[in-house]
Amino acid sequence: MVLGAISTLLGFEADLVVIGQATDGDAALVMVRELAPDVLLTDIEMPGLSGIELAQAIAAEGLATRVVIVTTFGRPGYLRRAQAAGVSGYLLKDTPVERLADAIRKVAGGGRAIAPDLASATWDAGDDPLTDRERAALRLAEEGLSNKEIGQRLTLSPGTVRNYLSEAAAKLGAGNRVEAGRIARVNGWL
Repeated sequence: MVLGAISTLLGFEADLVVIGQATDGDAALVMVRELAPDVLLTDIEMPGLSGIELAQAIAAEGLATRVVIVTTFGRPGYLRRAQAAGVSGYLLKDTPVERLADAIRKVAGGGRAIAPDLASATWDAGDDPLTDRERAALRLAEEGLSNKEIGQRLTLSPGTVRNYLSEAAAKLGAGNRVEAGRIARVNGWL
């Protein structure tokens, strides 16, 4: 519903043309490869590739498409991870369509567009202490998988998974992996 609404509203802008819509990250990457849009609007959380993974894939493939994330997740950790992935814009879904259109124009012209309140909050927020492996293990732990199952998915031994989860919990000051996952999620590090 949000996808259709944003597409329709942007269609009213004389200088913007919506050339495709995808409902998951994998399909979006295929469309970016085929259609080569100037700007891709994506969310953080979606089926398949996340918005951050999508931005990383676009950068890794050297595609010229610039990425703007439009999401409900106004957390400094997400913004920092998005910036590290090469995202050019990060706005919240409650952004007025006029500001969204202006942000798209700015990003298409080579600039950056970040929600002002989030930029300010990010300035004061701490850095993400997690490694990629710790983050991956925590995500799977959130799904309720055992260390053995997580190890199978990540091609690691259960002992190594236990070490990653213990290290993540220690870094976050959490008593266990469930609490570590909650802390990481609240801060936008997952």
